[in-house]
Amino acid sequence: SYTGIRAAIALTQGWQVATGVRVQAVDSLEALALGQHFAGARGEITFAVDAARGEFYLAKFELDEDGIRNFEPTRLAKRSEFEALLASGQTIIGPSLVEKYPEANELFPSAEFVGRLAARRTDFIEASELEPVYLRKVDFVKAPPLREIPPA
Repeated sequence: SYTGIRAAIALTQGWQVATGVRVQAVDSLEALALGQHFAGARGEITFAVDAARGEFYLAKFELDEDGIRNFEPTRLAKRSEFEALLASGQTIIGPSLVEKYPEANELFPSAEFVGRLAARRTDFIEASELEPVYLRKVDFVKAPPLREIPPA
């Protein structure tokens, strides 16, 4: 959610100010891919998260003996594309998919693999530089200005 992303960034900024922790962003779909790699999965796998509104976040990874390679970065796709991937027999893994799409594979991101990804990197940033990445155009209606109500 948009609010959740912004709240997480604010929390991270406060945490860095208070404790001096180092900060970097990690894609949860990449964490899913790394978890599958550690579990022994190999080949091309699509990872997906239901983005609501008839859309899905999708990312494709190649898992081989050397590790994971992202060859299609996380993007937004329409339900029809997601369903076509399922129908084609493509391996699709993600959280909360199986109830509506039994041919998908259920897996949730693990803090262990988020941590493993972070431990491999050196691209730390100042938390004040964190920016949300929105794959969907932000659409909201601004509330009209308050009306002045004359006294009775």
